[in-house]
Amino acid sequence: MSDIWIAAGIILIGIVAAYITAQVFKWLQQRADITESQFDDILVLSIGKPIIAGILVFSFFLALGYVPIPEEHAWIIEGKYLNSVYILLGAWVVSIFVENFIKLYGQWLSAKTESELDDKIIRILEIAARYIIWFIAVLIVLSYLEIDITPLIAAGGVFGLAVALAAQDLISNFFGGALIVVDKPFVIGDRVKIDGYLGDVESVGPRSTRIKTLDYQLLTIPNSKIANSVVTNYAMPDVKLKVKIPVSVAYGSDIHRVKEILLEISRDAAINTPYILTDPAPSVYFLEFGASSLDYMMVIWAKRFNMSWEIKDHINFEIERRFGEEGIEIPFPQMDVHMRE
Repeated sequence: MSDIWIAAGIILIGIVAAYITAQVFKWLQQRADITESQFDDILVLSIGKPIIAGILVFSFFLALGYVPIPEEHAWIIEGKYLNSVYILLGAWVVSIFVENFIKLYGQWLSAKTESELDDKIIRILEIAARYIIWFIAVLIVLSYLEIDITPLIAAGGVFGLAVALAAQDLISNFFGGALIVVDKPFVIGDRVKIDGYLGDVESVGPRSTRIKTLDYQLLTIPNSKIANSVVTNYAMPDVKLKVKIPVSVAYGSDIHRVKEILLEISRDAAINTPYILTDPAPSVYFLEFGASSLDYMMVIWAKRFNMSWEIKDHINFEIERRFGEEGIEIPFPQMDVHMRE
């Protein structure tokens, strides 16, 4: 009977020690909260509960030594089982630490981007890290208890291979999305051309990227395809866009006067419209003597990549008006036919 009381006393002492430890870690957590570093918060959070659980387990295991145990159940008090519990508690510490480390610093990194993809990747990494750590811990415990883990490893390898083959496209798209986040060829809102498709980036997900075309159609492009395609980003290195407007006049026109008029039109538009830059300044080039026309090129800088149509509309209206006032002919394709009697 005295042994039972000793066992009960050991368990009571363990409970009290666990309570005191919990209060100490609660105080440490409060101290960690007022520091600038987040590392101490993660450390306290990681080791607090496992240590408390370890104290309770140890006190319970120690108390079993004072309790009469039938011989067929004597294996319970063998030291290797206590050590196995400590291995699992260590995995608990590592799992909490790694998961919170990824979560904390991953959120800090993802806060610098507008994409939601990195947030999803971080969550997947948290879950993957947790399961990998616990899987390794279970294998170590089974090996420590002298249980053959070869069939388990083989089964896990076959299962992993089957999953990898079945989810090949999903995995390639996921890593394609991860490359987009790391490489940053575009961000949400950029106007891009991918594999011949032109539009504005609406979202970047773990599997695909959505682009809204200029016709307001939503395209879903797999990330793996984007990772292997040439991407033209009209919003980088900045949002301005060079707009080229070809202009042709008839032979016999005053080439110097035509250039002056085109420069006047473009400079006036830069000053009086909200979508043309004055710096870089508009420019006009006389390019060539065409088959039936004198060909010029106007170069105008739009303030944003999505203003090219407004610019062309305004400039073309002005060209038609000024050429009409100046008597400058805009040529059109024609054919002279000579008939012989």
